[in-house]
Amino acid sequence: EYEGGRNSEGQRHGFGKARLPNGDTYEGEYEHGLRSGQGTYRFKNGAIYTGTYLQNKKHGKGVFFYPDGSKYAGDWVHDQRQGYGEYLYANGDTYTGEWANNKRHGQGTYVYKDTGSKYVGCWVNGIQDGPAELIHLNHRFKGRFLSGKPLGRGKFIFDIGCEQHGEYIQPVQEKEEEEEAESPLTLEPVWKISEITTLTPWSPHDEE
Repeated sequence: EYEGGRNSEGQRHGFGKARLPNGDTYEGEYEHGLRSGQGTYRFKNGAIYTGTYLQNKKHGKGVFFYPDGSKYAGDWVHDQRQGYGEYLYANGDTYTGEWANNKRHGQGTYVYKDTGSKYVGCWVNGIQDGPAELIHLNHRFKGRFLSGKPLGRGKFIFDIGCEQHGEYIQPVQEKEEEEEAESPLTLEPVWKISEITTLTPWSPHDEE
């Protein structure tokens, strides 16, 4: 069902309202039969997108409300979260920063609602990767992350005015002859302290 503007060829053009066969609805602008311009699309499952379209795809600025209560507000390119945007997750966590191909990618800040901790730094394909700072209530860690885990040199900075320098080392799984069939466990990186100092201006970029 469609009610709204049409052009001389009879295509949907201008402002209109449509109900799709699957129960979704769209109210907004059309160009030559396609959703283009500002509009609001309501999905049968409860999701809503309100923002800019280009040739039937979410493109430009828009807000998407997901059925689980999460929400993304920011840039879109060809139906993908891409550019800069803020995502509020169903559990109350938030991410504000850069996106590519629907994933956290580039520089961004992730805030964990339960602990109040913040990850500020680089992301690659949705995973914490690169120089970053992990900020907790009374101390923070400055270093590098690889595949979501801290690895290599870094330091803990304590609000009382001192720093603990060291590095995260990836432990090697001890092999036992009988258990060769089992897949090796991925062990957590282990923090090894080198020294404790007063506050110093080191950053992970100094290494490069």
